[in-house]
Amino acid sequence: MAARRARRLLGSLCIALLFAQLAPTGAAARSGSRSLLTESLVRTFTPFYFLVEPLDVLAVRGMSVIMNCSAQCETPPRIEWRKDGSFLNLVSDDRRQLLPDGSLLINSVVHSKHNKPDEGYYQCVATVDSLGTIVSRTAKLTVAGLPRFTSQPEPTWVRRGGSAVLGCEVTAELAPLLRWERERQALAPEPRVLQLPGGALLLSNASDSDAGLYRCLLDTPGAPKYSDEAELRVLPDAEEPQKLALLKPPSSLSRLAGQSALFPCVAAAFPPPLVRWTRNGEELPTDGSGRFQLLPGGVLEIRDVTEADAGTFTCIAESGNDTLEAQAELAVQVAPTFLKRPANIYAHESMDIVFECEVTGKPTPTVKWVKNGDVVIPSDYFKIVKEHNLQVLGLVKSDEGFYQCIAENDVGNAQAGAQLIILDLAAAPAGPLPSAPRDVVATLVSTRFIRLTWRPPASDPHGDNLTYSIFYTKEGINRERVENTSRPGETQVMIQSLMPETVYVFRVVAQSRHGPGESSAPLKVATQPEVQLPGPAPNIRAFSSSPTSVTVTWETPLSGNGDIQNYKLYYMEKGQHTEQDVDVAGLSHTVAGLKKFTEYSFRVVAYNKHGPGVSTHDVVVRTLSDVPSAPPQNLTLEVRNSKSILLQWQPPPAGAQSGQITGYKIRYRRVARKSDVTESVAGTQLSQLIEGLERGTEYSFRVAAMTVNGTGPATDWVSAETFESDLDESRVPEVPSSLHVRPLVTSIVVSWTPPENQDVVVRGYAIGYGIGSPHAQTIKVDYKQRYYTIENLDPSSHYVITLKAFNNVGEGIPLYESAVTRPHSDTSEVDLFVINAPYTPVPDPSPMMPPVGVQASILSHDTIRITWADNSLPKNQKITDARFYTVRWKTNIPANTKYKTANATTLSYLVTGLKPNTLYEFSVMVTKGRRSSTWSMTAHGTTFELVPTSPPKDVTVVSKEGKPRTIIVNWQPPSEANGKITGYIIYYSTDVNAEIHDWVIEPVVGNRLTHQIQELTLDTPYFFKIQARNSKGMGPMSEAVQFRTPKAESSDKMPNDQASGSAGKGSRPMDLGPDYKPPLGGSNSPHGSPTSPLDSNMLLVIIVSVGVITIVIVVIVAVFCTRRTTSHQKKKRAACKSVNGSHKYKGNSKDVKPPDLWIHHERLELKPIDKSPDPNPIMTDTPIPRNSQDITPVDNSMDSNIHQRRNSYRGHESEDSMSTLAGRRGMRPKMMMPFDSQPPQQSVRNTPSTDTMPAGSAVPSAELPEPEGPFRPAEEEPQGPPTAHVRPSHPLKSFAVPAVPSAAGPFDPALPSTPLLTQQAPGHPLHAVKTASIGTLGRTRPPMPVVVPSAPEVQETTRMLEDSESSYEPDELTKEMAHLEGLMKDLNAITTA
Repeated sequence: MAARRARRLLGSLCIALLFAQLAPTGAAARSGSRSLLTESLVRTFTPFYFLVEPLDVLAVRGMSVIMNCSAQCETPPRIEWRKDGSFLNLVSDDRRQLLPDGSLLINSVVHSKHNKPDEGYYQCVATVDSLGTIVSRTAKLTVAGLPRFTSQPEPTWVRRGGSAVLGCEVTAELAPLLRWERERQALAPEPRVLQLPGGALLLSNASDSDAGLYRCLLDTPGAPKYSDEAELRVLPDAEEPQKLALLKPPSSLSRLAGQSALFPCVAAAFPPPLVRWTRNGEELPTDGSGRFQLLPGGVLEIRDVTEADAGTFTCIAESGNDTLEAQAELAVQVAPTFLKRPANIYAHESMDIVFECEVTGKPTPTVKWVKNGDVVIPSDYFKIVKEHNLQVLGLVKSDEGFYQCIAENDVGNAQAGAQLIILDLAAAPAGPLPSAPRDVVATLVSTRFIRLTWRPPASDPHGDNLTYSIFYTKEGINRERVENTSRPGETQVMIQSLMPETVYVFRVVAQSRHGPGESSAPLKVATQPEVQLPGPAPNIRAFSSSPTSVTVTWETPLSGNGDIQNYKLYYMEKGQHTEQDVDVAGLSHTVAGLKKFTEYSFRVVAYNKHGPGVSTHDVVVRTLSDVPSAPPQNLTLEVRNSKSILLQWQPPPAGAQSGQITGYKIRYRRVARKSDVTESVAGTQLSQLIEGLERGTEYSFRVAAMTVNGTGPATDWVSAETFESDLDESRVPEVPSSLHVRPLVTSIVVSWTPPENQDVVVRGYAIGYGIGSPHAQTIKVDYKQRYYTIENLDPSSHYVITLKAFNNVGEGIPLYESAVTRPHSDTSEVDLFVINAPYTPVPDPSPMMPPVGVQASILSHDTIRITWADNSLPKNQKITDARFYTVRWKTNIPANTKYKTANATTLSYLVTGLKPNTLYEFSVMVTKGRRSSTWSMTAHGTTFELVPTSPPKDVTVVSKEGKPRTIIVNWQPPSEANGKITGYIIYYSTDVNAEIHDWVIEPVVGNRLTHQIQELTLDTPYFFKIQARNSKGMGPMSEAVQFRTPKAESSDKMPNDQASGSAGKGSRPMDLGPDYKPPLGGSNSPHGSPTSPLDSNMLLVIIVSVGVITIVIVVIVAVFCTRRTTSHQKKKRAACKSVNGSHKYKGNSKDVKPPDLWIHHERLELKPIDKSPDPNPIMTDTPIPRNSQDITPVDNSMDSNIHQRRNSYRGHESEDSMSTLAGRRGMRPKMMMPFDSQPPQQSVRNTPSTDTMPAGSAVPSAELPEPEGPFRPAEEEPQGPPTAHVRPSHPLKSFAVPAVPSAAGPFDPALPSTPLLTQQAPGHPLHAVKTASIGTLGRTRPPMPVVVPSAPEVQETTRMLEDSESSYEPDELTKEMAHLEGLMKDLNAITTA
């Protein structure tokens, strides 16, 4: 019998393999089954499902109810009903009957206090004989109780235009049946009349017509149930302000997703209140454009509630200065829905299958499985896997039928089903079949697995083409499972997932291409017994028995081979990583010595003679709260006016709060009457304004924190005195009425009287002092102080002192005074100062000494601890009085950063919220009562670095000129670098969605902000990202920037180092540098066509004409001014020059000659006249000297008479303009004027200006760095940060003039040019002289010496001629005119050429 069954089974093995792939999609299996196999072998899936399922119903006693149900199948199904799990006998029931479509009708619902036969859970069951059974979802029938009101309307009144609430509450099931009437007439629906969820009636914008008698009724079958009547009176408008009150605050709600929710917030006040709503602290848009709408009366309506709407809703009512808040929670529940429904499955006997089912909902649904209407009970062969899936092992024919996944939570339930069909065995094909495998033995037997081996059948000794199926089952069980070998010819298999100490029966069947052969003889094998370690201890529970102890209980493990010897209890504080343990002999233990109000996790492991068993799951419990163990921190007082003082504090340390802080208790008293103590309880806010105090009275305050367990320790008493009268603080104080100073040797005694206008608040005085300027040091003193001694001054020094009164608005008008401290030799008696001012009181005690030893300890990237010492305290540095300290800190980046301050009552303070890698300065002052110290010496600290928190910005990609396969990537450093950037990584790819490890990377050093990428593919879009790094790690990536390379390389492209507009013959290639960008406008051809020579000649003529006109005007003005000069003025100027300081001339003024002007024909710089906001001004980039070797010295004796001053600019390829001035007679600076045929095309990135200096001051040559190699052209210079363009203010502000070449070496015609320094007379401000750039203009010529005076700006000509050394005698003017004639001839020659 068994052999025949095996042959039939193996004969259909190929069919099983085909249909194993059909299981995931039942629809595909149904549609394709007939086309794949004949109908005699495969049955199709039968559609069998519910058209209508019953829904939850609310019924009223005595009414009729219909529970709808309808099922669809080829064969009409038989419909039955279950109530609470039991089938209803509808044949003999006269009240309940089955309708033709399968629905259930219940006539006259019966319901009483002790008899509720109709209330319960109903389920529709549909059955088709020989096919199977399906069940519907479960529907709940709820019967409303007797109609009664839990609260009745009460008479009330409302102001005209206000809101009123009439209460009328019923049970939740009766709320839908509630209605309202006015004057016994149904209320007409209108927007300002709203029935709230609980049944109450809200009337908004009340009018006189709303007055009357109101009642509510329950509209039940039969006679309605009416409530009492209540009168609503409408009063006229209020004439005086009314205090704000909430008539109907919101209450917490629970709603299903898709429903609507109403939160009332009815407020009454005059003026009428405004109501707004927030959710989880964020303002809600209630303009009606979305799902949130503010209805009349302040009611918030939420339409189509979603799960994301859950949270805390707060209504805020405001009227004048009054504000009230109320909160309510919205919980959103979601009924179970299927993410994945079970699918129909074809299978064969002995196979294993899995029905998959995925559900979601809130609360999380539970899942159970039903087979043909009966609940599946998990066993060894029916298992729930992956939480919701059903696995059936070793199929048998009786497993066929309909399986349903039923998901259920508190909101509802849902079902989804699938059909399982067990295929019949196919007929065996013709041909010889294998005989039974030989010598089946178990070569390895363990507790959970067995390895079987055998020899091929005798009919096929080699067995290379045979496969094998191994059938096994528990002894005495009919359900067989099958395991197939993985490849042909394999004669062993591992059977896993067995039970320990269990007897299994195995047999092996060989299969050839003709079909399965004979089965081997059954082999019985018993698995080995497993060493039974204890299982997890069940029912572990933990509860806090005190603020410092937790009791843990558990039960004896259910499994175990041998007695439990002991238990080990493990526990750990939440957030920590070190677990502690304790040995326990019993089933409970109390762990003591824990932290208060702290979460701990506990688990238990049982031990027997074999060792530790399975651990229980972790249970988490929080220790009980207790009163705080420390007082609040940093209590400070601020006197607001004559009757109020503002208290501010910080919570106790986190480890000392011992629970959730529920509030703070404030105790205060008058210092004169210490027994009279007043208490005030504040909320969880950290400040409180105490009002109603007496004028000019000193009060002491102390604050204590509270938890639900009580009040903790209080702070020390802190005192403050209210003002005598309320003064004006809406403006700054006026100027003090007097200021007197008395200088001593190393100190100055300052005294003053207050402003004459005593109606403005003065909170203190600011004293500024310094040598020559009152802004060097600033000291602030108390408003009651009238004198101060400035110590540690220099003797015989002139100090300027300023005094300003200040308040919270700002500082007033200063009062200035000056004094000269006495010399050391002054031994005169130091008298006390006496002031005869009428309003000067007796001076208060001197200020307190400032704290000393201020130190800044860096703790992290945003935290620094400040510590200090107080010399006015005892040696133990213990604070016993009511003093407090004020810590201030700031950073100098940006320069206008304001100080931040905080108060502390200890000798340290933790400053948090700082910026990473930032230098901060800190100082501390102490305040005790009315006395305050000055600020201490500053301490500095730089926070630690942090990884960059922002990506590089302004990422741009441009194509390189003339190289379409090369691009240039530019960027700016991250806004939040949080440290020194050590490098960048450029990622680029042609696929923006590719994984980041597939992108090509290019590392770049941190001091570069540009990079070239070469050999890219033409006409291809690339995407670029940049990531910055510092010593702490990598920052975020920038957004991807797209750039498409050009389509093809240009045939007429120019070399990389040649300008696009270079002329042909005789021209020198212009050095554009790597960052050259073509100008936005102009005559340049986009393909590099040369510029017309006519344009170059026109530009030359214009420049030369302007220069000649300017020189002629200067000479005429000089001659005119010289004639007016008297001999007295000449002598006076000569005397001033000799006294001026750092240099003196041996000769008189006649020896000083004006500087010559050398025009070099290879280089000339001229700044553009155009001042338009063009971001790319067209200018030549002329090299500028970068060190001392770039400038040929005049001679060794001139080093001390040459002053060079440089203005450095941030940027790459910085060009430092340098100035030299010859201080000796006969030495005239020359000017190098480069000429070239190339018109100006390149934009100057950096044109620094050079300030002129007096003609004798010198800068040591050590300031100019020695070059490491020859001067490099612009394109070879290292790249640096990009710099904005600097525009000149005038095209001919000055000429660029180098130093005169030394006679010791050959003259360098390419010597870089430096701007000419204009000499200044004493007592006049120095004028900035800026370099000028002129486009390269003519052919190369040898240098021609031309002597001309310097050309300053036209508007400054007269003054500069009067104050400079350019006043000449008539014979000198004759020489200058001769030089000018030579210059004119040379310029004409240049123009002709």
